[in-house]
Amino acid sequence: MQRAGEGEGGRLDRLPDPRYEGGADSPAVRPPSRSPTWRRPAVQWFSSSAYWFGRLVFQRSLAAVYLVAFLTAALQFRALIGERGMLPVSAFVRRVPFRSAPSLFQLRYSDRLFALCAWSGAALAGAVVAGAADALPLGAAMVCWAVLWALYLSIVNVGQTWYGFGWESLLLEAGFLAVFLGNDDIAPPVILMWLLRWVLFRVEFGAGLIKLRGDPCWRDLTCLYYHHETQPMPGPLSWFFHHLPKPLHRVEVAANHVVQLVVPIALFTPQPVASIAACLIICTQLWLVLSGNFAWLNWLTVVLATSALDGSPLASPPSLPRPPLWYEIVAALVAVLVLALSYRPARNLLSRRQRMNTTYEPLHLVNSYGAFGSITRIRHEVVIEGTADESVTDRTVWREYEFHGKPGDVRRMPRQFAPYHLRLDWLLWFLALSPAYGHSWFGAFVERLLVNDPDTLRLLRHNPFPDAPPVFVRARVWRYRFTTWQELRTTGAWWHREAPREFLPPTTLR
Repeated sequence: MQRAGEGEGGRLDRLPDPRYEGGADSPAVRPPSRSPTWRRPAVQWFSSSAYWFGRLVFQRSLAAVYLVAFLTAALQFRALIGERGMLPVSAFVRRVPFRSAPSLFQLRYSDRLFALCAWSGAALAGAVVAGAADALPLGAAMVCWAVLWALYLSIVNVGQTWYGFGWESLLLEAGFLAVFLGNDDIAPPVILMWLLRWVLFRVEFGAGLIKLRGDPCWRDLTCLYYHHETQPMPGPLSWFFHHLPKPLHRVEVAANHVVQLVVPIALFTPQPVASIAACLIICTQLWLVLSGNFAWLNWLTVVLATSALDGSPLASPPSLPRPPLWYEIVAALVAVLVLALSYRPARNLLSRRQRMNTTYEPLHLVNSYGAFGSITRIRHEVVIEGTADESVTDRTVWREYEFHGKPGDVRRMPRQFAPYHLRLDWLLWFLALSPAYGHSWFGAFVERLLVNDPDTLRLLRHNPFPDAPPVFVRARVWRYRFTTWQELRTTGAWWHREAPREFLPPTTLR
């Protein structure tokens, strides 16, 4: 790109004086050093309008994920981490210092303040989805994204067990980079757009490696014989996926290995190959969306993949101006910070003892990801029951509590909830794997059932004791499996369960 007044080959010519028709040959021509047309050149390696489509779709979609995350927090926090919750924030911040879990709620906590932050985050995320950040000046747009990130970081860092999922850190990592992507006032910063691909690469490649290094069924291509049935929260199509022919299950696993271990490398190649790789990842994630409920993990992976899409076949990119100097400096420093913090996650990818879903610092800036390194062959479910009888005998009538997402009633078809995150239902799936997963919260949960705590009951689909709390509560573990085609036609049941064993003996507040 030529500077104003620059001739061929980069030679600086004299500028014509408008007072003279042939001013270039006139001795009255002034030197160009103070000319208003003398500007710093646009630098394509730092910012480029070619990335406008990827940034636009990524930012609007990420704001939609933020909206779901804040709504999930606002609607569930009182029973989980509220002042009278199972794991109160107030008790947590008394024993964990600010430097270990930086959060607004380290300074002060109340349910009213938490609700204000969660609903404010949801409102701001909704405004950004509608395009509010692009209608604001650059600095104000960055503040909007920074507020979203800081509010959600404050929630995650005091959420304890309820927020111990990999997609929480993934949302924070992607959200941190979104702060510095700019808006429609400037061309997107190239290096930060490529760092989004680096995040996507670690998500996919890390998940692929953890599978190859983990359960042997990933290597012999048989994991999907079991996974659709035993996954944490099956969806409405999971029963049908489970009953696909076994050769097709093997093809699914093989295709998964290709998409997670080979395709991510193509994200760093020129267009249109990078867009093709992103589309393959998107298709795979949508297949997972159809087959189960994984909160916003799949949707957020799709959002990251959109950042690699080239929109030029759809519309010519607009000619956006170069960012101001202060912004370039800030973006460059952020890129250096992220690259420096990437050392440990990159080393983790190469390690034989690869760890899944690991955060290396309290701001969740760069993390390690992975899922389902091992697959459960048999599904167990913790079924919680209560009774109004004053004493427990062989004739005691027990009535079950029903949950929104986890299997219970065998005739109830699994529902679709993702990207909404049913945190209690997920933790109950882990609880069925081992009682150790519930040592910090399950006792408190049972206590709240015994008093009909309204906040806790809002997390359930059905409370069998609407008028008065139960006298006793117990929990048993049942073995669940999907019914066959014939069983479904005959009984109308999606599940078959058998062989109950005691998990929690009849318990009462008395």
